[in-house]
Amino acid sequence: MLSRRRRQQERPGTDMTRVGEPASAAVIDGTAAAREVYARVEARVATLARSNVRPGLAAIQVGENPASQIYLRNKIRACDATGIHSEVHCLPAGVAQAAVIDTVETLNRDPRIHGILLQLPLPDGLDAGRIMQSITPDKDVDGLTWASLGALTAGHPVFEPCTPSGVIALLERAGIAIEGAHAVVVGRSAIVGKPMALMLLARGATVSVCHSRTRALADHTGRADILVAAVGRPRLITAGMVKPGAAVIDVGINRLPGGKLAGDVDFEAVRGVAGWITPVPGGVGPMTVAMVLVNTVLAAERSLGRRAG
Repeated sequence: MLSRRRRQQERPGTDMTRVGEPASAAVIDGTAAAREVYARVEARVATLARSNVRPGLAAIQVGENPASQIYLRNKIRACDATGIHSEVHCLPAGVAQAAVIDTVETLNRDPRIHGILLQLPLPDGLDAGRIMQSITPDKDVDGLTWASLGALTAGHPVFEPCTPSGVIALLERAGIAIEGAHAVVVGRSAIVGKPMALMLLARGATVSVCHSRTRALADHTGRADILVAAVGRPRLITAGMVKPGAAVIDVGINRLPGGKLAGDVDFEAVRGVAGWITPVPGGVGPMTVAMVLVNTVLAAERSLGRRAG
C-alpha cells in the first residue's frame, strides 16, 4: 500500500502536506475541479452553437430564502461564464400551488429551455413532491423526479442527481478507486443519500447506507474506504469514526451560531486520520453547481438529436 505522503504526490486536485508538518489528509479541492468542468462545458456549448443551439437553464424560486438566493446567484454566474442562457422565475411566498405548476409547464413547452430547476426548500403549504413531478424528465437536470430516480434505480439514468454526481467526479479526479471499495453513505434523503448509494453501487462499490438513527454508527463508518456524510448534522463524523486512510466526502453545509459554516465532518480532527477529505465550503458545493451545467448541456445535446431525428 502506498504511504500517505506518496499517495498525495500522485493525486491530482489535492493539497500537499508540507515537509516537516504532521501527516494529514489530502484536501480535495472542489473549486479547482469545478473550474475544469466549466472549461469542458464551455467547449461543448461552443460545439452546440455551430448547430444554432444554446443551452438554456431556468430556475423557479418561491419566496426569498437567503441561502437559495446565494445558490441561484452562483448558478447564474456559472451559466454566464460558460455561455449557457439562464433565467430565474421568482414567485411570491404566498403563491398558489397551481400557479407554480403552471410556471413549470410553461417552461416544459419552451424550446429555449433545456433544464428546469425547482429551488428547494419551498415555503410551507406547497407540495414540493407534486410540483417536482410536473417537470418533464427530459428537462429534469436535477435528476430528482420520480421518473429520473426510477431510471437511476434501474441502472439507466436520464440525468444523475447533481450533488452525488459531483461527489463521484471528485473521487475520480483524486484517483480514488470506487470499484471494490466499501462505501458508507450517512444520510438517506432522495436528494443525496439514496441516489449516492445507487451511483456508488453502479460503479462497483459495496455500499452501506446509514442515517441519524443508525445504532453504533461508528462501527459502520469505521469500516468505510469511502465515507460520504450527508445527514445535515454539524461535525457528526469525528476522528474516531473514520478508518485510517479513508476518503471522506463531506456533503453537509450547516450554519453554526455566529454564522460560520461547518460540514457534517469535524474537518480538523478527521484530516489527521483520513487519506483524503473535502472541505466545507469549497468541496462538494462548487461541484454541485458544475454538474447542473453538465446536465443542462447534455439535455441540449439530446434535444439536438431529437430535432435531427
